[in-house]
Amino acid sequence: MAAMGPRQVVLVVMCLAGLAACAVKPPPVPEEVRKDALQGTEVRATWAKADAASVDTHSAAISDNWLTTFNDPQLTALVNEAIARNPDLRAAGARVEQAAAYAHSAQAQLLPWLNLLGTGGIKAGGGSDLSSALSGVMLGVSWEPDLWGRLRYGRNAADDNYASAQADFQFARQSLAAQVARSWFLAIETKLELDAAEAMATSARSLVSLAEDRQRVGSGSQRDVALARAGLGTMEDSARQARLAHEQAVRSLETILGRYPATELAVAEQLPAMPGPVPVGMPLNMLERRPDVIAAERRVAAAFNRVGEAKAAQLPTIRLNASVSALSSEVLQLQDDYSNPSGGAGGTLIAPLYQGGALRAQVELKTAEQKEAVARYGSQVLQALNDVENALSASQILSQRVGILGQVLADQQKTLEYDQQSYRVGRQDMRGVQQQQQQVQAARVNYLRAKSEELSQRVNLHLALGGSFAEPVTLAAGN
Repeated sequence: MAAMGPRQVVLVVMCLAGLAACAVKPPPVPEEVRKDALQGTEVRATWAKADAASVDTHSAAISDNWLTTFNDPQLTALVNEAIARNPDLRAAGARVEQAAAYAHSAQAQLLPWLNLLGTGGIKAGGGSDLSSALSGVMLGVSWEPDLWGRLRYGRNAADDNYASAQADFQFARQSLAAQVARSWFLAIETKLELDAAEAMATSARSLVSLAEDRQRVGSGSQRDVALARAGLGTMEDSARQARLAHEQAVRSLETILGRYPATELAVAEQLPAMPGPVPVGMPLNMLERRPDVIAAERRVAAAFNRVGEAKAAQLPTIRLNASVSALSSEVLQLQDDYSNPSGGAGGTLIAPLYQGGALRAQVELKTAEQKEAVARYGSQVLQALNDVENALSASQILSQRVGILGQVLADQQKTLEYDQQSYRVGRQDMRGVQQQQQQVQAARVNYLRAKSEELSQRVNLHLALGGSFAEPVTLAAGN
């Protein structure tokens, strides 16, 4: 059999590379990953707690732009400020840029590398100057045909990691918007509690004045005055505690916004009204659109490709080289038959014969990492389902609690008004009035906290369902 020339060798290798292009296996589809990850746990067709009055079970589509449902322009402005300035979100954005760079680098491994080499010098004076012995330019190209898919597996893994980083960033944005909303509701709640505590302290001062007036005219006692002053001290202490809680809530929100925590943010006078029912869709809808679940699924795909990359690394690799050069010299005599410019081509074969089991260990390592990624994906799916069910259950119970506690507060306030009037006309002692003041304050705090928590749970439900706080962005298709 006649030996093949360099050009024929290159053509054969390129044909082999083309034939091997279909050797790369795609990662398992999400349905297969879920089946493997959940180990028999069934994802139900409907939510177990979808009977809550605050949800819409008739719509299969999960809605976006939930921030506008609270009809609070100041909240919207604060979310936009946090998105622009929050350091943690900027760090998440930088991780996306890093993943993109890794993806570009992996793609570059599949392409030919072109290098230009130039050499030369200037001869000054007599004698031999070795720096100018040769001068000229050389253009070289090298390429590794991806015969077994090692480079393509690496590129696919980098692309999956990039997609995972993008999904993590999207979930970080949504989580930040939810965190701002919850912190905003807490700041308003603590401000209302502070206002209520200060109002109760003002009322307690009036009782002290009334007790002192009654003592002067002989219809009261020193004991009533002492009780009134003790009640005033209790109410003033409650007001101080409420102020501390409010300042801490505002500082926390300012920190999230990227501001200096100076308690300078002015909050609204009332909590926003509870929005109407929210469409919850189906569990599978949530799993297919929630960014953190998507990120976990892409990490499984990346781990799958890393296994393929490690397996392909056990096989021989070929690197093809070609170059063309033009050289001249004022010192050296070039051979008479030297063709200038000149060129050539060749190849290098590297076959790993024995490396102490290192390559096999890499396959075992990447396989174990793939198993871990699948298990973590299953954990993420179960956590996502639990988040939705918890939010649905909490929304239902809190809706009932707000109604009950609102009526309790109204009844306690009526009772306090009756006791205060009775004390003024001498039919009630001071202790009864003070006890009722404390009952009213406790009822108001419970009511405000339930309302704030109901709003926060609505935010948690949107986040758990994978709904975005803004309108979805349509990305341009790549070329």
